[in-house]
Amino acid sequence: MDEAKAPASSPWQPLKAKVFRWLWLASIASNIGTWMHEVGAGWLMTSLSASPLSVALVQVAGALPVFLLALPAGALADIVDKRRYLLAVQVWMAAVALVLALLTLAGWMTVPLLLALTFAMGLGTALMMPAWTALAPELVSRDELPAAVALSSLGVNVARALGPALAGVLVSLSGPWLTFALNAVSFLAVIGALFAWKRTPSESVLPAERLFGALRAGLRYARSAHPLQAVLVRTAAFFLGAAAGMALLPLLVRRELGGTPLDYGILLGCVGVGAVLGAVGLPKLRARCSNDTLVLLASVVYAGVLFGLAYLRSFLLLAPLMLLSGAAWIAVLSSLQVAAQTSVPAWVRARALSLYILVFFGCSAAGGVAWGAVASHLSMAAAFSGGGLVLLLGLLARWRFPLPASRADDLAPSLHWPAPLLDAALDRERGPVMVTLEYRIAAEQQDAFRAAMQDVRRMRQRNGAFSWGLVQDSEDPTRWLEFFFDESWLEHLRHHGRVTRAEQAIEAAARRFQEEGVAVQIRHLLAAPGR
Repeated sequence: MDEAKAPASSPWQPLKAKVFRWLWLASIASNIGTWMHEVGAGWLMTSLSASPLSVALVQVAGALPVFLLALPAGALADIVDKRRYLLAVQVWMAAVALVLALLTLAGWMTVPLLLALTFAMGLGTALMMPAWTALAPELVSRDELPAAVALSSLGVNVARALGPALAGVLVSLSGPWLTFALNAVSFLAVIGALFAWKRTPSESVLPAERLFGALRAGLRYARSAHPLQAVLVRTAAFFLGAAAGMALLPLLVRRELGGTPLDYGILLGCVGVGAVLGAVGLPKLRARCSNDTLVLLASVVYAGVLFGLAYLRSFLLLAPLMLLSGAAWIAVLSSLQVAAQTSVPAWVRARALSLYILVFFGCSAAGGVAWGAVASHLSMAAAFSGGGLVLLLGLLARWRFPLPASRADDLAPSLHWPAPLLDAALDRERGPVMVTLEYRIAAEQQDAFRAAMQDVRRMRQRNGAFSWGLVQDSEDPTRWLEFFFDESWLEHLRHHGRVTRAEQAIEAAARRFQEEGVAVQIRHLLAAPGR
């Protein structure tokens, strides 16, 4: 079924899946705790040090692990049992939060210790995000995936609205230690939901990939996967400009409106309410337009929000504007995340999502810094207007990088390659492996054959081949030889399992030029031992 013609469904439909429902509720509780931690850590640092640099370093310590570990975490999440992996990470984060609470309550906290523990909490966040984001396709059907992603984004926005407000009350009553303690308790909700989930791990006759090999395979895939590249480019195009909104909103309230923390909280609450309304309306919008069109429309709306922030200085006008920003934000965020999840096969999903997370965080941070500098040197209006203009210019990327709309069966393993044989006396770790395929192509078909083989090249490379070539016999011009290299015999067997049904069609499109009645000759050659 075409994506744009998909039937409308309830935005709450994924909650009928028991495991998704409990994990979703647990994640809201955990995210509320996380936002409380953010407020508590920032406030605690202001009492430990008057240096603006120290206060800023709290944010750096929490975000830096995402940049350092997002890619390895994605690779790790693809090669281990996600449930056990997430359980271990949640236990780590709960322990760090508990240590923070106890040290703060005892009065033993120092600036270096707070930064170190914030970094430790950031490590858990970096390790968790790719695996957690990749869970949704295991818990709901593909038709329900857009609604599931929208619900996840909705939960984050609800937590963002409630967490800081609760933290402000708790810090004023008892100090920051209680926010850390409640954050530790909030992780127990996720641990309980994960523990109750009886996940059936996928069985494989092959040993699990090693971490660095999995990381290389993920990067190879990304270099040759145009649908994933389109998602990453569109993510960058949106968040570089859109970052101006949330990054500068506190300054707008405090400096230009002369507002209070309550005013800022109300506007953030409007963003959350807008996100809720947007999530409710998304299924009907997706029934009428594709993900790509939805991102286009929501981006135009968000650009309008930024232009409004540039020139409106009335709280009564800004409140409905924030409602629009929340609806547009969740429409773009959920659409991009759905595209990232559905544009890649299951074997590389967490690695692809780690790249998406890296681009999302990187562009949001870079955009926030850039528009903050513009606001400092020029004006708030110039920064917001610049963000809106960059966002609109980023829409030009749509023509070269449209968001993919894959069907579920396109990305299912085809398993159509015949199983290669290996002499029992040879080591399966031996490599590299050179695979050759011999074709017979008539002279009048050769230009079309070479063009079709470029899609085959990208297919081989994204599934694991580190080198590829196509050569023609000088003595017999109808004889063509394709060759590619995999790192080892085990990697070649994994290559067999990665080929999808969509890629089977790519292979068939190239082989239709083969002379009728002549079979394609396939050979596997191992490098000499000791290389």
